[in-house]
Amino acid sequence: MPEGPSIVILKEEAARFTGKKILRVEGNTTIGKERLLNQRIVAVRSWGKHFLIQFPGFALRVHFLLFGSYRIDERKDRPPRLSLGFARGGEFNLYACSVRFIEDDLDDVYDWSADVMSDQWDAAAARKKLRAMPDILVCDALLEQTLFAGVGNIIKNEVLFRIRVHPMTTVGALPARKLRELVEQARQYSFDFMAWKKAYVLKKHWLAHARRMCPRCDTALTKAHLGRTNRRSFFCERCQRKYEPAQ
Repeated sequence: MPEGPSIVILKEEAARFTGKKILRVEGNTTIGKERLLNQRIVAVRSWGKHFLIQFPGFALRVHFLLFGSYRIDERKDRPPRLSLGFARGGEFNLYACSVRFIEDDLDDVYDWSADVMSDQWDAAAARKKLRAMPDILVCDALLEQTLFAGVGNIIKNEVLFRIRVHPMTTVGALPARKLRELVEQARQYSFDFMAWKKAYVLKKHWLAHARRMCPRCDTALTKAHLGRTNRRSFFCERCQRKYEPAQ
């Protein structure tokens, strides 16, 4: 599943279509795709893991789920979920994703301050929301999109390793400085992720995710499906501390 930084990269790549009129619409989506014909794209935006194409009066939301992908000015050897054609042969093809229309104003639908990649990101608001849910595990909190829109499993594992916090720690057990680090690094690592992905070196920088040995302790990392999200966690039992609630 693409994480927020990958969607921002898509937004940058698709910015070329802003102001363009859609001249061809194809695909196996079940939404009324014919509505898009002859529509002009007003803007392309992103919120967390959602890619958004804005038109006059409505928008198209794209969620890439687990295996979604896209191609610009080229195609895969499989039917697209949605294919948009433009003048002079330009095309934007979406695969294995969810697409749906949004009728309301995007500023009414999305809380941009919760998007870790947004200029409107509000760290103080994130800390306040976290303090209001002391019993949630940190491994679940980082994947909660109303708190950290755009953070996915890779970022979760790497942030917790970076700040030396065990994934089974509850938010309420975190010291104030660790809570602040959690929020700060959720955003910082997301921008690091984007820079490394653009340079095609992302996996080289993974310290915990999908790794076997801790680069700090030289001991085996633990792999487990944890929390209510039951997502894969990679962590070090030695250097990632499990904080206990104050008695």
